[in-house]
Amino acid sequence: MSSPVRNAVHIALLVALALFTAVTSAQTGTAAPGRAQILDAMKRATTFMTEKVSTNGGFVWTYLPDLSRRWGELEARDTQIWIQPPGTATMGHLFLDAYHATGDDDYYRAAERTANALIWAQHPSGGWNYLADFGGDRSLREWYDTIGRNAWRLEEFQHYWGNATFDDAGTAESARLLLRVYLEKRDPRFKPALDKAIQFVIDSQYPEGFWPQRFPLQHEFSHHGLPDYTSYATFNDDVAGENIDFLVQCYQGLGDPRVLDTIRRGMNAFLIAQQGPPQPGWSLQYTLDGRPAAARTYEPRSLATHTTATNVGLLLKFYRLTGDTKYLARVPDALDWLERLTLAPGVAPSGRTHPTFVEIGTNRPLYVHREGSNVVNGRYYADYDSKNTLAHYSGFRAIDVAGLRRQYQDAKALRPEDALRGSPLAPGAGARPLPRFVAVETPAAGAPRDVIASLTPEGYWLAPLGYNSHPFTRHSTASAVAGSFSQTHVGDDTDTSPYPDPALRGISTAAYIRNMSVLIKALER
Repeated sequence: MSSPVRNAVHIALLVALALFTAVTSAQTGTAAPGRAQILDAMKRATTFMTEKVSTNGGFVWTYLPDLSRRWGELEARDTQIWIQPPGTATMGHLFLDAYHATGDDDYYRAAERTANALIWAQHPSGGWNYLADFGGDRSLREWYDTIGRNAWRLEEFQHYWGNATFDDAGTAESARLLLRVYLEKRDPRFKPALDKAIQFVIDSQYPEGFWPQRFPLQHEFSHHGLPDYTSYATFNDDVAGENIDFLVQCYQGLGDPRVLDTIRRGMNAFLIAQQGPPQPGWSLQYTLDGRPAAARTYEPRSLATHTTATNVGLLLKFYRLTGDTKYLARVPDALDWLERLTLAPGVAPSGRTHPTFVEIGTNRPLYVHREGSNVVNGRYYADYDSKNTLAHYSGFRAIDVAGLRRQYQDAKALRPEDALRGSPLAPGAGARPLPRFVAVETPAAGAPRDVIASLTPEGYWLAPLGYNSHPFTRHSTASAVAGSFSQTHVGDDTDTSPYPDPALRGISTAAYIRNMSVLIKALER
């Protein structure tokens, strides 16, 4: 096609597009925002978060508009940052996503600052705790001895171990950000911390392929008559799956051969931990001799239906990564077991199908309850009564057994060589780019014009924070407050655990990520 003809066609297409846009805008009554408007909103929102909200490049989860109070999973001090998603590392991932969508170096520099905050917060062993405190160790210990110690339902914060945790993907999310930032420009400043994080995941793995919840190992917090559970082999909150995913990405992006054996043993641990007939499921965690174990006092020794469903999905993923049919062999056993556990109508709340916990040896559902009013006088206990279960930890789960069975059949229909096609672990696969977007939500819910219109003049989105908490004023006592706290998120006014507060509004990293996702997706159209 000659240049004049091509130009004429191009102009005609642009005119047609403009007419279509005008008609669409006339129909909706609102013009779609242009690229310049979208970029301006993204920049204003990000500048506010990085210059007004951030603490040395890091973030918690939520803030009051005047920044007078802030929260991660618990209330935080202004010197603290939160590692768990959607905290510091997740914000760093979003900045890097925005850089990929815009090419604007300001977003890359924001991701760098966040990565540097995580490097400061990195435990000497190479992992991360739930939070970090730029006020220093004394400040962090005081926080644990006040806010953490009195959080009745958040037992993981009632003691300061001084090590790192795999719980809630904090370590995996942080390590992935260091990997992405390093791979972006191969800046050697980020390589030592990344290498330390990789070695941490390798060093903390047990010979059988399991990972503990916390590392280096500690056994010092015996509570409510139970031993310290943090050294147990852990599947809760997808500890093993997150670690394997990070290491696979390391091999994909770096070609680092030292991770291959760790990946293989990590996958095989799922096969080792699956129980035999007649209960071929998984527990949240296991003692080091391979027996299902209790953890927090509202996590009794049992098998867990949601963990079993998650692990079935991971075994199907492992088959597609390796082409090894051993990962499919006992999936039908687990699915049949889950199907037998489906609750009769009327037992579970609407939309829920299964009990969370199942008693070992009997297959009877276990339900957890509590009594008392705070961390000192309160107690959790399990029985067979499905009424008056906990509000903060659901006794029921929604498990799509039929959907999992379809996924299994799809995987089983693949020949091993076809399953392996596209796997970063396939022989000769070679290095390949990591996903372009990590934190961008798909689908991104919302209209770009509404997102832009709701941005305040200061540059933030005023959003429901979801939760509030009692400020720490004094320690809990053995005297119970009158009333029932059996189905509340929080106990008496000494309990620092968060509780639902639909009216509380402020600044939220989750809202920032959600709205930025809408705008980034609009740029991609």
